[in-house]
Amino acid sequence: MHNRYLLALALLPHLLLADELDSTVDTSTQCLVEPPVPVPSSDDRDLPLDLQQIKIVSDSSTAKMGDKATFAGDVTFSQGGRHIAADNAVLDQANERLDANGNLVFQDSMFTVTADSLSAEMRSNSAELSGAQYWLHGQQIHGEAEKLEITQDNNLHLTNTNFTTCPPGDTSWLLEAETIKIDSTEEWGELWDAKLKIGDVPVFYLPYMTIPVSEKRKSGFLFPLFSTSTTNGVEVATPYYWNISPEYDLTFTPHYMSARGLFLKSEFRYLAGEAQQGQLNVEYLGNDDLIPNSPDRYLYHWQHQGAIDDNWRVLANFTDVSDNNYFNDLNSDVLRATDNQLSRIGEIAYFANNWDVTARVQDIKVLGEDESPYQVMPQVAFNYRAPELWQGLDFSILGEATNFRHKEDQYATANRVHIEPTLSLPIHGPAGSLTSEIKLLQTNYWQDTNDYSINQDLDSSVSRTLPQVRIHGQINFERYTDYFDSNYRQTLEPQFQYLYVGYEDQTGIGLYDTALLQDDYYGLFRDRRFSGLDRIADANQMTLGLTTRLFDEHNRETFKFSLGQIYYFEDSKVGLIDPSQPNTVLEEQNTSNSVLAAELNTQLYNDWFVSGAIQYDTKESENKKSEVTLDFRPGINKLMQVSYRYVPDLVNSNTNESVNISQAGVRAAWPINDNWYIVGNWYYDLNESRSVETYTGFQYESCCWAVRLSYHYRIKTNYDDDLAPTFEDRELFEHGFYLNFVIKGLGGSGPLGVSDMLDDGLFNYRKPLYLKN
Repeated sequence: MHNRYLLALALLPHLLLADELDSTVDTSTQCLVEPPVPVPSSDDRDLPLDLQQIKIVSDSSTAKMGDKATFAGDVTFSQGGRHIAADNAVLDQANERLDANGNLVFQDSMFTVTADSLSAEMRSNSAELSGAQYWLHGQQIHGEAEKLEITQDNNLHLTNTNFTTCPPGDTSWLLEAETIKIDSTEEWGELWDAKLKIGDVPVFYLPYMTIPVSEKRKSGFLFPLFSTSTTNGVEVATPYYWNISPEYDLTFTPHYMSARGLFLKSEFRYLAGEAQQGQLNVEYLGNDDLIPNSPDRYLYHWQHQGAIDDNWRVLANFTDVSDNNYFNDLNSDVLRATDNQLSRIGEIAYFANNWDVTARVQDIKVLGEDESPYQVMPQVAFNYRAPELWQGLDFSILGEATNFRHKEDQYATANRVHIEPTLSLPIHGPAGSLTSEIKLLQTNYWQDTNDYSINQDLDSSVSRTLPQVRIHGQINFERYTDYFDSNYRQTLEPQFQYLYVGYEDQTGIGLYDTALLQDDYYGLFRDRRFSGLDRIADANQMTLGLTTRLFDEHNRETFKFSLGQIYYFEDSKVGLIDPSQPNTVLEEQNTSNSVLAAELNTQLYNDWFVSGAIQYDTKESENKKSEVTLDFRPGINKLMQVSYRYVPDLVNSNTNESVNISQAGVRAAWPINDNWYIVGNWYYDLNESRSVETYTGFQYESCCWAVRLSYHYRIKTNYDDDLAPTFEDRELFEHGFYLNFVIKGLGGSGPLGVSDMLDDGLFNYRKPLYLKN
């Protein structure tokens, strides 16, 4: 389970617990706080205390048997893992007591202490140091104490003390306390009469609090969140983390929005044995003040996955919300505003060496859609593989039995059984490959329509048998050449695929899980035009493609270009039919060739990269889809990107109108110096002549604290409101300011990072295929 830092009673304003996704600058060296001298090793440190040998070395010494021994000049005292260095020391043999002073250093496996004087009781394995400075090993935590006690359990008790994670001499923040107790076993510290100073200015006082000195989990408050926006108003969230047991934990977050009310969120996580885990989320807003007469708004989400044993696997995922605009209006911990599909899946699978079987149920809720997809209730799938069955031939067979049900009586229900045996002969070598494949696609449907069904023309039973032949070959050519005074290995990889699939009229079959697939370059070499099995398109076609690459002297790919197209020997007669309009064909293949698909990824020069793809209709001379990005990445967290994407004839699911998407974007992330950097995004809709998203974030980060101020302006997705149908006063755009603040070592999670800012918003940053590390 994930570790979490926290405060037991933190009431700090404007703070946020953030996961460390990326580092702003390399602070591993400049932030490292080292104790004065390294901890020495000892051969007997694992032995019981009474069996550990005591070693004392000094420049001079005087001793009386059974009484006291005095040591002077570079005195070192070692016992197991403990080590003391001082100018002078006195060993009271009768009372088993050691007193030392002068340039004193005490070390063990957990901490290092420098002090004015030390008094140690060897019998109880305890010590007391005055005027101490201490460092915790493996942590940036260090501080001072008027008195420091080391108990026989190796715990620390500090009086009139302070600590920080900032480098020595840096007082960006300092925590002072009358008493601190650090438990070396639990690896947590308890503070009494604590006072936090930022820049020598006291900012808050707490009579009691706890702090982490490692990554162990403990119950308490996480850092609060503060933000403000035009739709939600002022927002303050104060998460509380409950470490129930090693197998269970719970995070409860009261989230107040001045414009909407109190939003309650909870996340329960669990481990079920060594190989299974899951979580349960519940979110609730009792009355949305922004929406008149709003009923309760809620979310519940459960996910579970893992292995029962070496063969059995389980998976479950269920999410439901009260209304279509839940994710658009509220800051959920489960999904983003750009997600409009709620998947509900339950699956159990058994895996053996050459076969597997899976049983699943599935339901998908699409937010903002009037019609809902079919439910899979249930589906049983079987796969069997027999490689090199005979004379290099591979055999496999897959099958499935599926029951499709619909929540609405106006659609048919169906049972489908599909069996697909395959016989293939793969031939592979350095010069290329050739794979010949024969399939038999046998599908049976039993469809049940009632008097209210829209699709009355469906056949009650269907038996569809289709043969399929596929031959795919590729040849690998390569040569050594030079471009721009650099040596390269260039490859030329032509490939072809012949595909034949028989034809049957399939208009009597409903559409249960089938949709048209995209025609990108790699999609040209698929053996299907549709997902699912309700439509299997007839085919008599040849696909030709070509890929060329450049590899530098270190065998790193610096250039890749692919180009391909399908040539149809016969028109395909199978298309998609809308179940609500049986006589309307939405898509049909009746042209001599497919779109011309091309993809490019290249390192232009040094730190300049280009990534692009296009799908071009050569018959109609139309651009069907294109996107291109130009990146400049001269170093870690340094990025300048310009992008453009074009998608014509995109159907709006709410209005069923066709729209063209033509958008340009600029994205940048750049360090101003070692501590400051800026991230910005801007996307513009060329068709609507308006900005659709703007994001600007400034962040300062040092070794011991970080702060980020960001501004976000973005278009807001609004669905038909099933929560309050009469409420139409929804803003098209939303903008707001956000403040994140982390004190490292006080429940902060480290640097806020660049990558989380790049991923924040409607358009996530997608790193192109970078060809250079």
